[in-house]
Amino acid sequence: MASDLEEAEAEAAEQWELVNTPLGEMWSGRTRYAAAMYFFKRGEMNAETLEVYRICARLDHEDPLPIIRDRGVGKEWLMRIGYAQ
Repeated sequence: MASDLEEAEAEAAEQWELVNTPLGEMWSGRTRYAAAMYFFKRGEMNAETLEVYRICARLDHEDPLPIIRDRGVGKEWLMRIGYAQ
C-alpha cells in the first residue's frame, strides 16, 4: 500500500503532465486549467496566473504561457515550467 507521501507525489506528477497537455488536443485547454487549479490550491501558482489558464480553458489551441509572460505575472511559474522566452 502506498504511503500518503507517495500518493501525493503521484498526484503532483499526474497534474504536472496535465498542465503540460499539448496544445490543440480536444479539451486540452480545460485540462490545463483543471491542473492549474491544483497547483493554485497548493500555493504553487498565483491567482493572476490561474486567471490566464481560465481564460484559455475554452481555447484548446491557445498557449497560456506567452500571455502570462506578456501580463508580467507568474514569473516563478514560467521558470518552473521551463518557459524562458
